[in-house]
Amino acid sequence: MIYIAPSLLAADFSNLEKEIEKVRQAGAHYLHLDVMDGAFVPNISFGPPVIESIRKKSKLFFDVHLMIKNPQRYIENFVRAGADLITIHYESTSRPKDAIMKIKEYDMKAGLAISPNTPYEVVLPYLHLVDMVLVMTVEPGFGGQAFIPEMLEKVRKIREYANANNIKIDIEVDGGINEHNAHLAIEAGANVLVAGSAIFRSKTPAQVIKKMQVEPKEPIEETTTITKTSKSTKIVKHR
Repeated sequence: MIYIAPSLLAADFSNLEKEIEKVRQAGAHYLHLDVMDGAFVPNISFGPPVIESIRKKSKLFFDVHLMIKNPQRYIENFVRAGADLITIHYESTSRPKDAIMKIKEYDMKAGLAISPNTPYEVVLPYLHLVDMVLVMTVEPGFGGQAFIPEMLEKVRKIREYANANNIKIDIEVDGGINEHNAHLAIEAGANVLVAGSAIFRSKTPAQVIKKMQVEPKEPIEETTTITKTSKSTKIVKHR
């Protein structure tokens, strides 16, 4: 099964509760929360107070993507706000391992993201430490950008390396993903797809999500996917 993570940045912020419930009913599994500080990326979004507020209104799995400098300083804030998984950028800190281990200190799921100009090889030494790798398919910092298909080769290489080394990991793609190109990401080895405008701004989000979940002709290797239940987080293995 392919898991869909609508990006909250594309939602109508004047009515977040309604928007989040809309994508849940449409079949979303995660809620992707892009946190930007105006320093690591040239834009500012929201922080722990917003996440804490919507946590009270949703049982979706909160996939928190930190696009901030020195993220280890704020891990505890996002844990307390209600994150289920926290992803940091390899480029955002000189000590990515320290940031990952800081997340793990709170018994949290951890992810490592790379931007388009970063070679995929940098994440390989960390695969045994993280639960997910996020490959950005646009430049981080702004929504609505065009998908960069060349980034899928990174997904393919990471999946091949993980399979060859018996590492069970999720691979997420973020940026310009929609119902027309989702199959390309899936075929490359991604199993968690972030989509913003394609879902939140669609009049038929359930149809969009269903189309995005089309499995590849050749099944990918088994992956470990994190899902959220009403009372706890559980691990679901699938092929």
